[in-house]
Amino acid sequence: MTPPGSDAFSARPRRVGSLLSKAWEKGLLPRPDLEEVSAKAAALDESFGAQPAAPWRAALERLILSLAQEARLNEIGLTFAYVQLKGLLQQRQSVWRQWKSEPAILTLPVAMPVIVLGHMRSGTTRIQRLLGCDHRLNHTRFYEVMHPAPPAGLGLRVARSWAELRLLNFLNPALRAVHPTSARAVEEVFGLLSFSFYGAQLEAQWRVPGFARQWEGESRTGVYEELKRLVATIAWTRGGTLKPWVLKAPQFMEDLDVLLDIFPDARLICLHRDPVEVVGSSASLVWNQMRVQSDAADRRWIGAEWLYKTARRSRICAAVRQSRPEVPQIDVSFDDVNRDWRGEMRRIYAFLNLDLTPQVERNMQAYLSKAARSGYRKHSYRLEDFGLNADTVRKEVGPGHPFPI
Repeated sequence: MTPPGSDAFSARPRRVGSLLSKAWEKGLLPRPDLEEVSAKAAALDESFGAQPAAPWRAALERLILSLAQEARLNEIGLTFAYVQLKGLLQQRQSVWRQWKSEPAILTLPVAMPVIVLGHMRSGTTRIQRLLGCDHRLNHTRFYEVMHPAPPAGLGLRVARSWAELRLLNFLNPALRAVHPTSARAVEEVFGLLSFSFYGAQLEAQWRVPGFARQWEGESRTGVYEELKRLVATIAWTRGGTLKPWVLKAPQFMEDLDVLLDIFPDARLICLHRDPVEVVGSSASLVWNQMRVQSDAADRRWIGAEWLYKTARRSRICAAVRQSRPEVPQIDVSFDDVNRDWRGEMRRIYAFLNLDLTPQVERNMQAYLSKAARSGYRKHSYRLEDFGLNADTVRKEVGPGHPFPI
């Protein structure tokens, strides 16, 4: 892999940024203005103010302020922020219209969800996608979490998601090794949390600590109420399917108490991995995104921030799990899955009271073989590049098993 920060890596984003800058200077394209996003949000709130919502307006304003004061965006970063935030407002408008025209969506149950719980880079994606090989369970797909209710149907959602991924991979091919995905792939619900202008999908792209710290002191109940409505909306577009949903997002770790309040019959599959690997891999993922959108991306700041997040999430999640012994939960080790994925999946299926059928097992083997061929294991990083060492990580996070058994 090309070393992080090398000229070979950064040449393509620099060329694109230069083209954008010249286009703005010559008036060929308008320079993105985040204040325009703020004005659009105000108009949207006024026209749909009676709809159920999280405190999204205040969160959006905080994010715009952090982007202006902290993120040090380059041309690509400013463009990405503008397009994404406008897109989220358009999603909100489409979803609100759908809820108004189809109020039964809001009463559709999301029963007994299977929650894949764990840090970034702890193996949660692998478990989610292995469960995604079983059609007896519902699974969110990339195009759905990015476009839960677009103005047109399935074809447009898939095409837009495909184009978005193509652009990201063009600007930063290394991302495919860090988190390979596709428009139709089983995917975590980060886009559904971003709908409320909340969560690590936003924080992992841009340096916005003011935005992140302010959310830490506020209720997330509205966010998770909207998450439930959005999952129900996806179910509605599939004909009102009532199969159990498999839901996954590392953000769930610090929000587990709220998550269980909204989904009281949830079942937890709790992943754990050596925190040294978790923090190093998380920092590498964030670095791979931030360096495209900011020429001032700082690996040492990223290392400190994601060490803080990992330690905080571990403490919160462990405390909530210990206080809610009535919640069905199972612990799964990243290393055990590496050693014997079939044995671990059989254990998970027994926990879920499901038979691991030969066909589902064959589907899982096919998925793992395809993932291995795609180069997933080529992701590489060094903890020292982020100003960290193993002793510091273990002191802050713990010895490697942050969950009570």
